Amino acid sequence: MENAVSNGSFERLSILVVEDNIYIRDIMENVLRNLGFGWVASARDGKEAVEFLTMVKNNPSRAGVMCVDIILSDLVMSPINGLLLLQWLRSSKDSPNRMLPFVMISGAADNQHVKAARDVGVTEFCAKPFSAKVLMDKLVEVIEYPRQFVATTNYFGPDRRRKKFGVPTGEQEKRAFDESSATIVYSADNIKKPKKETEVWYFRLPNSLKEKAGGLSKGPIQIPENLLEEAEKQLARSAMDFADWAMTYLSKLGQLAADALMRPSNRKAYFVEINLVALELRGQGGTFGYPLITIFAKSLYEATQPGCKETDAALELVKSHIDAMRAVIRDRVAGDGGEIGKALLKGFQAAITKYKNEAQIVR
Repeated sequence: MENAVSNGSFERLSILVVEDNIYIRDIMENVLRNLGFGWVASARDGKEAVEFLTMVKNNPSRAGVMCVDIILSDLVMSPINGLLLLQWLRSSKDSPNRMLPFVMISGAADNQHVKAARDVGVTEFCAKPFSAKVLMDKLVEVIEYPRQFVATTNYFGPDRRRKKFGVPTGEQEKRAFDESSATIVYSADNIKKPKKETEVWYFRLPNSLKEKAGGLSKGPIQIPENLLEEAEKQLARSAMDFADWAMTYLSKLGQLAADALMRPSNRKAYFVEINLVALELRGQGGTFGYPLITIFAKSLYEATQPGCKETDAALELVKSHIDAMRAVIRDRVAGDGGEIGKALLKGFQAAITKYKNEAQIVR
């Protein structure tokens, strides 16, 4: 297969995928290879990623790669999540490259999570569910349009003054937007933070990623249609296995709800686990052609946030979500589901309304 792009090739670029779900991790690796990236490796969580990146710095021969060009990481992982991994990358003396592009990918793409990632130096944030084109667009953005890095006394990372993120506010960063008062740095050697709160350093370095891709000639990078088509086909093939994977997770949800019902005085841990499973399903449903799964799982994720009610009625609501998602998978209700999808949504919404009405009566 031709791996060329206009003005260059991605075969020399290396990507580290950090994802704790083995099913999703394998799919992402295959999609990236289909998109033409020459070196793709993976880590099971943030801890394994830190160990691997430290090895890349200290013993690249053993790591099997001289450098990692881009990190693509999930947000919610244990014991080290995506935010902690990113924080380590941007601040640790053991980091192989504190300016390494970092793309966070997560079903938890709410404003608070995006802001948290931005404030520790994320390069791009990609929401699940995703398509091969959406993922590719994010990676091309990283390669084609690298942002200058900014160093202040309380921040080090890509410049956050970008339209899509908005102007930073609050105590985190009170710097003037007049660049005439900033110090411009053209080298990544010996990176340090300013000592004075009024100091701002801008790091403006050559676009080494685009140079590595051989794309320094004029014109934007464009991905050949055949590569995108093959990557989308890979996702479509993976959708055939998604139903089995989803049913396994739904069985886990059902067991968690049943166990929680038997322990009325100690349900917190069960609701925490239910919330995490809901997040996984929320992120994957739309990616594999089941947007109704994403809708129902998002509702369950929001209903089981920390501080939620842990009553028997709340568990009945959890079961209503599980039943709705099981029906989607059982009947292979892809897309919007047509009339079947409308009926499922109507029944689901009725269950939500009933729960809310009963909750008000209890008050």
